[in-house]
Amino acid sequence: MSKRQAIVIGSGFGGLAAAIRLQAAGVQTQLFEQRDKPGGRAYVYEEQGFVFDAGPTVVTVPQVIEELFELSGKKMSDYIELLPVHPFYRLFWEDGEIFNYDNDETKLLAEIGRRNPADVQGYKDYLEYAEKVYEEGYVKLGHVPFLKFWDMIKVSPQLLKLKAHRPVYKTISHYMKDDKTRQAMSFNSLLIGGNPFEISSVYTLIHPLEKKFGVHFPKGGTHALVRALVKLFEDIGGQAHVSAPIERIVTHNDRTIGVKVKGQKDMVPADIVVSNADIYHTYSSLLRGVPSADRKTKAMQRKDFSMSLFVIYFGTNKRWDNLTHHNIMFGNRYKGLLDDIFRSGQLAEDFSIYLHAPCETDPSLAPEGHYSYYALAPVPNMKVAQIDWEDEAPRYCEKILDYLERFYMPGLKDSIKVKSHFSPRDFETELNAIHGSAFSLTPSLQQSAYFRTHNRDSAIDGLYFVGAGTHPGAGIPGVIGSAKATCSVIGQDLNLPMH
Repeated sequence: MSKRQAIVIGSGFGGLAAAIRLQAAGVQTQLFEQRDKPGGRAYVYEEQGFVFDAGPTVVTVPQVIEELFELSGKKMSDYIELLPVHPFYRLFWEDGEIFNYDNDETKLLAEIGRRNPADVQGYKDYLEYAEKVYEEGYVKLGHVPFLKFWDMIKVSPQLLKLKAHRPVYKTISHYMKDDKTRQAMSFNSLLIGGNPFEISSVYTLIHPLEKKFGVHFPKGGTHALVRALVKLFEDIGGQAHVSAPIERIVTHNDRTIGVKVKGQKDMVPADIVVSNADIYHTYSSLLRGVPSADRKTKAMQRKDFSMSLFVIYFGTNKRWDNLTHHNIMFGNRYKGLLDDIFRSGQLAEDFSIYLHAPCETDPSLAPEGHYSYYALAPVPNMKVAQIDWEDEAPRYCEKILDYLERFYMPGLKDSIKVKSHFSPRDFETELNAIHGSAFSLTPSLQQSAYFRTHNRDSAIDGLYFVGAGTHPGAGIPGVIGSAKATCSVIGQDLNLPMH
């Protein structure tokens, strides 16, 4: 058994996955979380019997989660149950159009064919293309660290051949002509923080990934999955600490030697520090004054960070038959709204909304006869738009609820029993997210793979990264994949068997 000590900062899915992998490999690991509950963005709020998952609610590729239990010698089914969700998403437009985005091929082709019969063949051709991208981009590269420029050069020919430099929306438009079908096939780029009109077609892999593995929801909510992973970590000998913010990563001679926990006198020693905290926060705050980190901080100030989100959590005594578990409500503008969010910084008067209705799958998340919801609207981050969210948030909250009541949920406002909201300012203060960005660095081609924050720091020995800001990027499979990539590097560095 190795006597090495590791510390993981932050208990999002990336941090939890890294902690479990390290502990399972015989490295004594401690996990530190600044908030009062584990999960990072996958936090949970509970009020008057209503349970609101704060963050990710779309679970794809359950195999990456199952693998964490297997390498620990445990069975996932003893800890958590994942429930299949059908349809994957229901898409709505203000003109009354509805599109059920489902894994059933016949139903999906019927939805596409209703709008434009020629798009049925176009979709089949698109799926064939996206499956090749999935093979190159996810199967071969999703868990592989890009530490050298040569690593990028080696894979470039295949991706260039697939025209991966083209934006997602442009690629989809090549195959399908109906405007709403194009929106239906491209919106999921937003679920990892990317603008479909700008991010690389590598991200068309999301569609075949969902088709192959399905969309799932943990029984008891996403936070039940967080609790299951924490229990697994502790069952194999790890230690998890909450309400324990790290104020400093301690280095000596360009090497990590431990961390300083706020309010504690003594340093907690460690050979390895893995940060699942916001990348910019790690360099600018936890390593402030370290010359190489100060240089990285300056370099990161020039980078593009993802849009932010405005989220409303509300519990009602009413259910709406038209809704399913995952609902996407499109406004009349698609590209124009995304330009406002990502480019101009205009806080638009119209919306695109993701509405989460988990009680459709798991009624236990609200008191009997009641229902939990959250509505999420993409908004500009605080670098793109100077908005006083302290002032704006209550007004914006009411605007979104008015909009939902008018188009999709009649009688909504009178039925609300509890509500709260989370703004870009909260992303910044609660999660240390630079500019209030919800998904860290934008997943553009210039900020992907080798050009994203590396899984291992190049100047400070013993410092590693996991989470949305490093390769391969945001989303539950992405951040869990980042932990696999990072732990493979740690295994090589320390000559440890990492599974």
